[in-house]
Amino acid sequence: MKINSTKNGTELVLALEGRLDTMTAPELEAELKDALNGVETLVFDFEKLDYISSAGLRVLLAAQKTMHRQGSMKVTHVNETIMEVFEVTGFTDFLTIE
Repeated sequence: MKINSTKNGTELVLALEGRLDTMTAPELEAELKDALNGVETLVFDFEKLDYISSAGLRVLLAAQKTMHRQGSMKVTHVNETIMEVFEVTGFTDFLTIE
């Protein structure tokens, strides 16, 4: 997985490319741990993300909890496969998906 991080003031955009799974989720978790200080808006751009596993969902859930306390979070450019995972797992109930 490749992570392209862009910070603009208090907004952080993380564009993910490839697969967010058991092998790559720790990398995203580490990136978020260091990057969320002072961030009020977190945007995940999934345009080039092909797959997400339960490990990836766990990282998203943790990020959502953090951002609920300090601002907002949204997920953009979600493909049909990942949207189906979000729907089946109930993530569409609490994630802002655009």
